[in-house]
Amino acid sequence: MQRIDCPERDDWRATAEHVGFTFHTIDGERYWDERAYYAFTLQEIERRIEAPTAEIDAMCLELVDRAIKDEKYLRRLKIPEAFWPLLSESWRRDDASLYGRLDLSYDGWSPAKLLEYNADTPTSIFEAAVFQWAWLEQAMERNIIPKRADQFNSIHERLIDAWKKHGGARHLHLMGMTDNTEDAGTLTYLQDTASQAGLKTTFMDIKDVGLDGDGRFVDLDDRAIELVFKLYPWEWMFRDTFGEKLATTPTRWIEPPWKAILSNKGILPLLWEMFPKHPNLLPAYFEDDPKAAMLGSSFVRKPLYSREGSNVALVSAGTTLAEQQGPYGAEGFIRQAFAPLPSFADQYPVLGSWLVDRTPCGLSIREDANPITGNTSRFLPHAIL
Repeated sequence: MQRIDCPERDDWRATAEHVGFTFHTIDGERYWDERAYYAFTLQEIERRIEAPTAEIDAMCLELVDRAIKDEKYLRRLKIPEAFWPLLSESWRRDDASLYGRLDLSYDGWSPAKLLEYNADTPTSIFEAAVFQWAWLEQAMERNIIPKRADQFNSIHERLIDAWKKHGGARHLHLMGMTDNTEDAGTLTYLQDTASQAGLKTTFMDIKDVGLDGDGRFVDLDDRAIELVFKLYPWEWMFRDTFGEKLATTPTRWIEPPWKAILSNKGILPLLWEMFPKHPNLLPAYFEDDPKAAMLGSSFVRKPLYSREGSNVALVSAGTTLAEQQGPYGAEGFIRQAFAPLPSFADQYPVLGSWLVDRTPCGLSIREDANPITGNTSRFLPHAIL
């Protein structure tokens, strides 16, 4: 694993605008950054990233199965009891999961470590699947990178295949907070992949979901919402006005309700409990667990629910080195062993390892001068050399 400086394409901004990547710059600062790229060997990708991703995902699915069968897990994750049957029925039906992203710390030589699992509403998939692939092709054409470079990236093709497999003949709604540029871009991209798979689709804001006289969720045209991709966290849906109707409507959700278990950072101590000393896991405990003292005075404190690093704190020798402010933490916190991210040119990269239809298939890299990856951390492309 290397971080290699390189010239950027003169026309990359125009190219981004042309393909709908309008959030390439956030608050006047680069989000997409191709002034450098991360290089890997094929062996690194296959053995250090792809294989551990599959293994971690299998462990996560085992955890879901245990949680469905033993309510103590759901209590520890602070999932509201009223929704336990919804999760259980979804799991027993084997409701399809479209995608997810494991966030990993990897320094190029030691085993990759799971930092967290973005299992429910991961973004950055368009730039991972499409824009960094376009960079690879053009960078080879323009002699920016070696001609025979490659990329760990079959995300786009696997998304289309997954829609064909799981979409059936049902009309697909895609919904989220459409006034958020990044969320809207993600939804638009996923809508495009579903359309390429032959599905009929409707794009809508989640606030426009209605309820008809038969207790079905409907869109603004009173069309029943049968199958929906929602870029909106399950824990928010549980609290929303229509939350109590989730268990009684026939709507099928992507991501499915059982993913509410894996989108909770409480899975980190549960995985460590199930698979102690696993090489791809970091020691982790619920904050109110006396065993948390085993981590000493250096740890990462994370709320059970959080987005984009909010309310995460890095504590070393009892001193808070970095902390992101935010609205999360009411449900409680976990503590994870403090394993500093590797530094490349004074930047801290986090690897995002993508799964589509439960298959590892791509890599994205976010880096920051701050060791906590946040909403404005820059996206850098990668290549296999």
